[in-house]
Amino acid sequence: MKKRETKAERDIRVRNVINALNREYGTDYVCYLNHNTPWQLLIAVILSAQCTDARVNMVTPGLFKKYDTLKKFALADQMELEQEIHSLGFYRMKAKNIISCCQDLVEKHHGEVPDTIEELTKLAGVGRKTANVIRGNIYKEPSIVVDTHVKRISKKLGFAKADDPEKIEYELMEVLPKDHWILWNIQIITLGRSICFARNPRCMECFLKELCPSARTEEGKK
Repeated sequence: MKKRETKAERDIRVRNVINALNREYGTDYVCYLNHNTPWQLLIAVILSAQCTDARVNMVTPGLFKKYDTLKKFALADQMELEQEIHSLGFYRMKAKNIISCCQDLVEKHHGEVPDTIEELTKLAGVGRKTANVIRGNIYKEPSIVVDTHVKRISKKLGFAKADDPEKIEYELMEVLPKDHWILWNIQIITLGRSICFARNPRCMECFLKELCPSARTEEGKK
């Protein structure tokens, strides 16, 4: 019968995983969505739902040139905006949310993007994931962003058990040191895009294979 990992053993493994991630990927804060202002990042994150960052970055240069102020987004014609973002999917809902969100930013927040979870999640199209991206990247507030990579790989590592992203966020808050909350998303996205694929993860090539229970399971299957 497999011995259950104690909290002390898990804490050591967490630190070893973090050290390995730092060595492999560094500790620079990187945002994969191109932007020049906080409100541009907010719009880019709304656009990134069910879409790749790379695809969003292909659309936003022209979008932010046409709508170069927050007020222009707030006053945008929805059908016209839909055409601009059509290639990103779910364009009707995204256009509607962006216009409503920008109206609130102009009318209720004097053109500033708020910095609290409570205020951010009151904006149209903004859930905890989007709010935490803003808090982490713009305001450098310790935040855990649970995207598909973070959800999948955190569970593989045994650092989270839930399926609900918000519950995973709280699980990771208990497991990870606070000074690594922002970096976790950045590093795990890189790992998920290069080695730990959802289909056919390259476990035996992974620098975390000695620290990951899932890698040992995959090896045992061979």
